[in-house]
Amino acid sequence: MSTENKKSRHSVYNGFEQGPIRPPSEAYSLLIRVTRNCPWNRCTFCPVYKNSRFSLRPVEHIKRDIDTVHKYVTLAREIVGNANHFPRAAVAELAGKSEPDEYAAFQAAVSWIMGGMRSIFLQDANSLVIKPANLIDILRHLREKFPHVERITSYARSDTVARIRDEDLKAMAEAGLNRIHIGMESGSDEVLKRVRKGVTKAIHIKAGRKVKKAGMELSEYVMPGLGGKALWETHARETADALNRINPDFIRLRTLALPTGLELYDDFQSGEFEKSTEFETVKEIRLFIESLDGITSMVKSDHILNLFQDLEGQLPEDKERMLDILRTFLEMEPNRRCVYQVGRRMGLFEGLADMDIPDRLAAAESVCRRYGVTSDNVDDLIEQAKRGFV
Repeated sequence: MSTENKKSRHSVYNGFEQGPIRPPSEAYSLLIRVTRNCPWNRCTFCPVYKNSRFSLRPVEHIKRDIDTVHKYVTLAREIVGNANHFPRAAVAELAGKSEPDEYAAFQAAVSWIMGGMRSIFLQDANSLVIKPANLIDILRHLREKFPHVERITSYARSDTVARIRDEDLKAMAEAGLNRIHIGMESGSDEVLKRVRKGVTKAIHIKAGRKVKKAGMELSEYVMPGLGGKALWETHARETADALNRINPDFIRLRTLALPTGLELYDDFQSGEFEKSTEFETVKEIRLFIESLDGITSMVKSDHILNLFQDLEGQLPEDKERMLDILRTFLEMEPNRRCVYQVGRRMGLFEGLADMDIPDRLAAAESVCRRYGVTSDNVDDLIEQAKRGFV
């Protein structure tokens, strides 16, 4: 296919688009797709965009998506006024006004209205890879159509942010981009190289500081377990050191899971990568949090892959409380730890305090008995369960 034909194919607008993922903290955000898939797509631990080609969406297509959602938000306001709720009858009435080829935009508008219309998330994996002028144009269009939004956010790679001029990042912030999500995963150069992250600790630090300098909020994602048994200590210490040099607004934990089909899963199967047990991963997280020092970040544990959903707090004041959670688990009798692990994966427990709820504890213990789950086999069974969450 000629270059001209390729351009022609990609210039055809095929309707409103949304990508496959967004951060849990963006659950109620309007999702606007700026790019498709991931421009790097080589990380051995990430299953999301494999076998998918990266592409940029034309700015006019993105604006058309925005305009179509705005159309349905406007129609909804004509039906319900400024009410904070959107009843079923109003949804049905709005559906009656929708165009068949705009149904995806209609659905996005309804979901966003029901979520409060406070935030917008730019997809997919690295929206900042487009030309700064184009991103600023998109941001200004969003602010023009939805001036009430409190937050516009995006994923970005450290390598990309590090190469953007400070004045361009500042202009993006002024146009409305006020939070960046970066997948640090690790601050250890050895771990980053092994999992082909395509970035170094120094670049992570440079990018994080640039985001903060531009006046945007920064969420850094950390992946406990990524160093495996061999590198868990350097992974914990070096990641904490990188974050200490950045002082991000949020540190978000995303514990490693290994679904089949990943290169890292193949390394695990071959024995090249030796995965830590959950007990060992908790020791790693304890060392990581102990090593966080001199920063004011909020630690968040907002993902089902994490063993403790309540392992959250503001640094430095909540540091000891978070460490107490980890120490309590590590000091528990092995079978009781096993019951907690099972109860957590079943959704019965969010934290250790939930084991004091008799009905929930009994349910978790019953499952352990019924399926023969013990401290000897719990990690293998939990790993199988976690693959369904990825």
